[in-house]
Amino acid sequence: MSLKDDVLLQATLAALHDTIGEELATVKARVDTGLAEAKKTTGTQKLGAELPDGTDVATVTWVSPAAAATVTDENAFREWVRQHHPDQIHARVVVEVREAFAKGLLKEMTAAGVAQWCDTETGEVHTVPGVTLVGRRAYQRLLFKKTNGREVGKEAIVSAWREARAAVPGLAPQALPAAE
Repeated sequence: MSLKDDVLLQATLAALHDTIGEELATVKARVDTGLAEAKKTTGTQKLGAELPDGTDVATVTWVSPAAAATVTDENAFREWVRQHHPDQIHARVVVEVREAFAKGLLKEMTAAGVAQWCDTETGEVHTVPGVTLVGRRAYQRLLFKKTNGREVGKEAIVSAWREARAAVPGLAPQALPAAE
């Protein structure tokens, strides 16, 4: 191939990359909506993807993370730590809770599912001010089928595409959005 051919190839691939990237974002949003609805109505959280010939290539799983303890009022949290664990306060010009201690507390509260901490020495349960369990956004995870560490699902899709065997609905060149 000549340099001129490579420049045309680069331009073509860049244009296709941009178009396919935009279409991927649109389809991913539809799958997000569909999986969220499927989970609500049928409990379905995982769907498989197969090529038209039946080759299993991937799964998409709807992941709904549990809420995590988060400091939402730094002043209230710092004052509680100052009262109950003054040794964990690091005083400088700015007073702040030691990061490792805060992370440990938040991890314990996340695991417990409440903004409370139990003093293991006294058994006293503290409601920790300034901490709220904040829900994390659900998301989808796409995993290609693997065999011996190789993404054989991705390889099968590329092979089918190269051999024009992948009649995937919505993927034919005329199905992609037209240029504006």
